[in-house]
Amino acid sequence: MAAPPSRGLAAGPCGRHAAGWALPLRPPLCIACALGTLSDGGASLVRKKHALSRLRDALAWQALPVIQLLALDERVCASLVGTLFGMCHSVEDSDAQDQFIEVLVQLVAELKSEQYLHCILDESQKELSKATTMRGSLPIFTLLGKLADTISVFADILVVKHSNLVDHLPLGLMYPNEGVKAAVCYLYGKLYSSPVGTERLSAHFEEKLCGLFLNTLGHAQTKELQVNCLGLLKELLKSDHFVSILMNNSRTEEESENSDFLEGENPLPLVLKKLLLTRDEMLQAASSHCVAAVLVHSPSRYASAFIHADVPEFLFECLLCNSEILIWSVYCCLLLLTEERLFFSKCHTVYGIESLVRSLQDVLQLNNVELQKQGLLLFTEILKRQPVEITLFTNRGVCLDAIDVLMKTVDCPVLEVVVEAVKAVAAFLRKDHLSSPPVPYEKLQELLEVVLKRCADLSPPQSSKKHAGDLLFPVSQSLSRVSQRQGQLLLNTLESFRSACRLAVEFQTDPMAQENAFTAPGSESKETLSNFSEFLLRICDSLCIPMVMNYLERAVSSSVMEVFISALNTLFTVVPNMRIKFSKKLASSSFIRLTLELKARFCSVQSNPALNQACSRFLCNLCLSLYSATEKERISAQEEQEMSELLQKALPQLNYTVAESLLLLAENPEAFSLDQSLCSHQHCFILLSYFAYTLGDRFVPEAELFLAIRNFLLSAQDRGDCPPPYILRAVLYLLAVCQDKGKGLDSRSLCTIRRILDNLPDLGLVYVHCPLLLEFFLRYPELMGRFGHQVLQLWFSWEDCNQTKTEGAGFGMSDQLNSANPLLPILQSNSSILLILLDLVCSSPVEVAQKVLVTLRTFLERSEDALVCDLLRSRFLQILQQLLVESSSASLQANRNLPILLSLLFLVQLRSKGMRELDSTDFKLLHQVSNLCGKCRPRDTDLLQPSLNFLYWSLHQTTPCSQQRAVAVLLSNVSLLELLQKVLECTWTRSFPSEPAYLSPEDALLCSGWLLAASLLIYQHRYNAEVHQTLTLDLTEALNAIIFRKKKPVLLLVSIMQFLRAVLRQNFFSSLVVIIIQNTARGATQPQPSLLEDAALHPLAMQQVFSLLVSLQNLLVHVYLQKDLLLSQAVVACLETLLEYLYVKNQDVALHVASQPWHRFLLLTLLNGGQKSVLQPEILRLVTLFVRYQSSNVISQKEISLILREAAEANLPELPEATSRALHLFLRQVQSSHCQMEAVEAGTIQTLLEHLSGQRSTCAKHQDIVCLGGVAVSLAHIGD
Repeated sequence: MAAPPSRGLAAGPCGRHAAGWALPLRPPLCIACALGTLSDGGASLVRKKHALSRLRDALAWQALPVIQLLALDERVCASLVGTLFGMCHSVEDSDAQDQFIEVLVQLVAELKSEQYLHCILDESQKELSKATTMRGSLPIFTLLGKLADTISVFADILVVKHSNLVDHLPLGLMYPNEGVKAAVCYLYGKLYSSPVGTERLSAHFEEKLCGLFLNTLGHAQTKELQVNCLGLLKELLKSDHFVSILMNNSRTEEESENSDFLEGENPLPLVLKKLLLTRDEMLQAASSHCVAAVLVHSPSRYASAFIHADVPEFLFECLLCNSEILIWSVYCCLLLLTEERLFFSKCHTVYGIESLVRSLQDVLQLNNVELQKQGLLLFTEILKRQPVEITLFTNRGVCLDAIDVLMKTVDCPVLEVVVEAVKAVAAFLRKDHLSSPPVPYEKLQELLEVVLKRCADLSPPQSSKKHAGDLLFPVSQSLSRVSQRQGQLLLNTLESFRSACRLAVEFQTDPMAQENAFTAPGSESKETLSNFSEFLLRICDSLCIPMVMNYLERAVSSSVMEVFISALNTLFTVVPNMRIKFSKKLASSSFIRLTLELKARFCSVQSNPALNQACSRFLCNLCLSLYSATEKERISAQEEQEMSELLQKALPQLNYTVAESLLLLAENPEAFSLDQSLCSHQHCFILLSYFAYTLGDRFVPEAELFLAIRNFLLSAQDRGDCPPPYILRAVLYLLAVCQDKGKGLDSRSLCTIRRILDNLPDLGLVYVHCPLLLEFFLRYPELMGRFGHQVLQLWFSWEDCNQTKTEGAGFGMSDQLNSANPLLPILQSNSSILLILLDLVCSSPVEVAQKVLVTLRTFLERSEDALVCDLLRSRFLQILQQLLVESSSASLQANRNLPILLSLLFLVQLRSKGMRELDSTDFKLLHQVSNLCGKCRPRDTDLLQPSLNFLYWSLHQTTPCSQQRAVAVLLSNVSLLELLQKVLECTWTRSFPSEPAYLSPEDALLCSGWLLAASLLIYQHRYNAEVHQTLTLDLTEALNAIIFRKKKPVLLLVSIMQFLRAVLRQNFFSSLVVIIIQNTARGATQPQPSLLEDAALHPLAMQQVFSLLVSLQNLLVHVYLQKDLLLSQAVVACLETLLEYLYVKNQDVALHVASQPWHRFLLLTLLNGGQKSVLQPEILRLVTLFVRYQSSNVISQKEISLILREAAEANLPELPEATSRALHLFLRQVQSSHCQMEAVEAGTIQTLLEHLSGQRSTCAKHQDIVCLGGVAVSLAHIGD
């Protein structure tokens, strides 16, 4: 080695060389001395290692000064490089070799000169050529590998200018020393990492290296060799050419699919599988990475080899580790393998799904977001690609674990992970994944709820509530990344929901999936398909739809809306019995408008065919569901089929805005080449508008729609076209709904409508049960005159009226009926419609007639027009005259509408609240009705009840003059009196098994018969009318009916009492009534003790009097406690009449009966059961009765004073009329009696009488006739 050049006169620290060779280290280092020691052959290895260590430190910490010193003389550098190279392969100490190689590599790298690289490569070539054994070449291979690793251009220089050196490398792989092999593999890896090296060494690999390398990799034992081999393999697998060679791509596809070739020498799949079997996670990760590196070139070409080698099985096993790198590599491999169908058909997924689920559970505990996403992506692909015929989850426990994993991943705070998780949920919800019974419906509900709530939570809050059709507005195209992810999340969420809906539909055909087969007998399970289906509807309404509406406020995506509309369309079949309700809610929420706007915006010019198809199917199903709901009374299979065909044909092409569609309605098809297509589009838009309007979605302005529909009709008429009935039905409805917003129809339009309707076989084909349509027909005289009768009959046929029965329907229901009957305002504005309604009563079915009766009853109560009643009475007379002339008794009894007509006649008369003079029409009606009654039988209750009510009214609500004539008319009708006799006799033969809550028709007829007979008896006596037919009364039966009242209706007892009162007032002597007295003592031999009293009271017996008195007292308590004022006053009136009769017959008996002590007990009972006030009409009348008959033991002077005091303190104007009248009678009785009272009390009585007299003079006249259980009752008659 040449002497170092002189650096100055001053000596350095070593004392032998100049100071310029010294480096400022501790201790200082003289470069010249270090170089001398290394080149000195006599120096010991220890000194050389020390000098080398010092030089390594200098290069590490003072590299620039060292290089500057060495660069002064290239000979010194060359000498140092040569010395170090020689020491590398001459020194046997391995540690020393490593130090020499390290320093040499460090030095050459710092020198940055290719000449030294060439020098080293030349020397290496010489050494390798003369080496007798490969073991001595290990330092050279190691040096070259490290140089290639440190200096980027070294590999290119080696393969380009020293390519002969590469020929020595295969020999190193054949040498049975894994250290040498490892060094060679390392060097190869560096060479093939260079693009130049890959190109230059391509033939070398194919001819020499491939087999050797695979053999070396397959038999590698040390980890160093395994790692270096895998490193080389990783570099080789970057090239498709090398991959093809390694995978032996020259074999045919059939040979590749045959597993026999795996038995050859070191095939790569088996070699990599062997590494997967090791317990070293680093090797497993490297091996799986290599598998992925092969598959990424072409899964279809190479996947089968790995699958036949059962590599997927071991990849799944590797998932049960803790290495994130290994798990990532395995995820990548398996993801690539999913592209090959053989991967699934060999059931590798069935084997590994449990490991994958457990791996996902573990990965969720980590903070590696990318790893979580990759695992979910793999899970999703397996779920999506798994063949239907191969069940993935053979173990229900694994399926439940998978659901838990999905719920946890959905709850992840990272949005990217949530997006992938929801995508996996969509793939998971497949029938074949959940077909193992029992289906975990509750877990699926939890999963879907978590998904939808998570998506809703990540969505921005909704700014304001809008209808579905108002949400499509232009939005900014530059959405943020977060917004894009939220949109993707919404899309995946909707995909999940749609998958769940499809799953529910598919399970409907699977009996095993209907309900949990493992449910215990007699218990209910929530794990049923019906519960799951109803859950889907609920959550769609509560979460899914609001979430999408919220999204539409910010952006509109055709893909999102396609999935959403498709999911809604599937829901129609999820719960069939809820389909109509679901359809109505969608239509009322403006979904028809929304869908049409989506089609107009995204589906014009044949764009977005998937969205167009989804929207068209949705609208078709929605319209058909609404059709079946609105037309359920007359649904026609043929009409439904025609409508379905029209919608399916026209909806895909109906991609217009509302304005364009309105213009389309007025177009004439003759101007188009596709006439039929235009008509289909017009009809389709009319149907959509019709169904939207029926549910309140008026997305088309009424005035514009009214004009467009009118023009459509005119256009159709001009070309002689008659639209089908379901289109006409929609047209009429839309015209009726929009008529208030537009101008009235002109004569041409009305003529067109009339001409079209005249061509229909039945108006019911186009009728829609809607008040506005009814008003539409009755609004125009041209339509009402021609179609009014039919429309009104259709209206009442369709009307669902609960108050159709006249029985029990009082006269105070008008407010409720009016609010529910839209025909009433029309009647008030056009009373001529009443004649049509009367014709309906006569000619329509009884059900329709009953509904007409309800409407007319309410109208009559509200109407104040007297001409209306006159018009109706005249029409009634004509109808009755015609019926009586043309019909026999049998036909009259069979006429089911006649009772309704008679009920209506009674209601017309009942409208008169005060007394009025009967005119000729009234008497003619009275005559016709009485004749009608004579033709009836007692069992014809439906005819007789309204008839007797009418006759009863005619006697009580008129003036005395008319009353006298009416009595004469009725008494002259022998058939009527004969019928009345039969009705009264039915009282004794009828059995009353129980006291009903309401009057039966038979009981009501008995009540009316007794009331009418009592009225005739009174007025015949009053006017001394001529009698042509008498009535017979069995007095004992009549008395027993009251005494032994058993379970008879109270109103019947009161009615019998009215007759008994009339007989008592006439002292049982009447030209109309013949009294029959049964001899109850016939055959008796002993004398009766009360014979004298009985003779005085004849035809009553004393025992009968007391029995009747007790029965009346009991009945009074009964009706009083029920707070029935009318009936209780009737009972008191009967008591009064009875005592009057007794007083006339025998004063002592009358006073004796009136002073019985139980009368006081009766008063106390009434006071305790009522309001504990004496100012009650029943109590006042009883007290008046006892005062009149001087019953001091019943009512004392002190108690009379208390009544006067309470009356003086009462507010007299607020007292009810019955109470005021009873109080007036009491005061007059006290004043006229001989009671001892003070002057103050006498003054009080006079003052009260003056106030009450003035009050009675100003009191308004109230309705006297009321209906109790269908029986007409006069208040004056009952309460007198």
